[in-house]
Amino acid sequence: MTPSDKTGKETETEKLTQMLSMLQNLYYKKKDQLEELQNEISEIHSILNYLNSIITTKSFSTADEMFPDVLKKNNILVEDYFKEDVSEDKFKGTNVKRKIFSDKKQKEENLLCILNLYDFKKVEIKFIDPESRAIKETSESFINLFLRGALIKIKENNPNLSVSYSFYKNTDKIEYIHISNLHSIKDYDLITEKIRELLACEKSTN
Repeated sequence: MTPSDKTGKETETEKLTQMLSMLQNLYYKKKDQLEELQNEISEIHSILNYLNSIITTKSFSTADEMFPDVLKKNNILVEDYFKEDVSEDKFKGTNVKRKIFSDKKQKEENLLCILNLYDFKKVEIKFIDPESRAIKETSESFINLFLRGALIKIKENNPNLSVSYSFYKNTDKIEYIHISNLHSIKDYDLITEKIRELLACEKSTN
């Protein structure tokens, strides 16, 4: 073997070694990416399963309760939706719907109420079969549970909050409650909680 042949083989071996090293680095990099992707897919699959269970049982949980790990890992705060420097146009057309059903201990679950949060600012509460629900603005439970338990508390920190009612036909029974100028998703949670308590209380007194 001549010196030139030896040098040529060494150069070729060096190139092959460099290529092997590059391919190995690429292999392990892709493998790590694949593992990370598989973890993300598994996480999303778990969330989908949880959402399916929520829909099936007709229960409700807030976003931060459903996805605590995901929210923390990505530094997402529900309250970020209500920062003043975020354009309100970003949330136009959004709707967070919640449904309240009768006690699961009953033989049949009945839909009692539907709450909608529009544009993260306005809440519409619709009572199903308002004649039977008989929710009245002057009732003791309505005043103590809903007005004092929710709206007055919210208004202390949000004086621009406004409330109006739509009544069932020509009666004093409330069919819709309209709330405007909401500033926090936590306030929507409180409203939902107190409406649920109100329905349970009215049912026990009727």
